[in-house]
Amino acid sequence: MDQHLSTYLRSSVGKKQIMALTGLLLCGFLPAHLAGNFLLLISREAFNTYAHTLISHPLIYGAEAVLAALFLSHIGLGLKLTVENSKARPVRYHLKRPTGRGETLASKTMIYTGLWTLVFLVIHLFNFRLNPSLTKEKVVHGGIEMSDLYGLVMTHFQSLEWTIYYVVSTLFLGLHLSHGLASAFQSLGLHHPSYTPPLKKLSVIYAVAMTAGFSAVALFCHFKGQSL
Repeated sequence: MDQHLSTYLRSSVGKKQIMALTGLLLCGFLPAHLAGNFLLLISREAFNTYAHTLISHPLIYGAEAVLAALFLSHIGLGLKLTVENSKARPVRYHLKRPTGRGETLASKTMIYTGLWTLVFLVIHLFNFRLNPSLTKEKVVHGGIEMSDLYGLVMTHFQSLEWTIYYVVSTLFLGLHLSHGLASAFQSLGLHHPSYTPPLKKLSVIYAVAMTAGFSAVALFCHFKGQSL
C-alpha cells in the first residue's frame, strides 16, 4: 500500500472522510428501500412482485455484500473514532462548560443512536430477509410462484410491540441522520457560511422524511393487518 494512502487511512481526517462517504452512500440507499416499502400500501401483488424481482436478481448477492461492507465500515470507523476520542481525553471534566459549538441532542447521542440502529438492522434482517417462513408461504402472481413476503410483513406488524419498536427505531434513525448527513458534508470539506446552513436544513428535512415514511408504512401494516 502507498505510504501516503496508508497514512491517510490511519489519520483521524481520513477515517472521518471515509465514514462520511459510506454514510452518504447509505443515505442514498434509504429512499430506494422506502420506495419499495411503499408498495405495501398498493397491493399484495405489487409488493410481492417487487420483492421477488429484487431477491431473484443475479446481482442481489453482490449488492448485499456492498451494503454490508458500507454498514460495517461506517459502524466500525464510528466506534474506532469514539474510542480514540475517549482515549485522547481520559479524564472527564468535573464541570462541563459550554463549548460554543452548537451541540444538539442528535450530535451528543450519535454513538447511541448508531448502535441502536445496528441492533435494529440485525433484527430486521432476521425477520424479513433470513426468515425461514420466506420459503414456506407461496402465492402466484402473473403465473409466477413467489414467496408471500407481503403476508409475512403484515403478520409481523400485527404485533403492537414490534410496531412500537419499529417506529421508535425509525425515530432514533432520524435523529442519527439529522446530524450525520450534515456532518458528512462538513467532513468532506463542504463547509462554508453560505451553504452550510442550507445543508443542515436539508439534513433535517431528509431525516424527517425518512422517519415519517418508514413509520407510516409500519403503522399502515399494523392497522391493515388487523383487518386481514
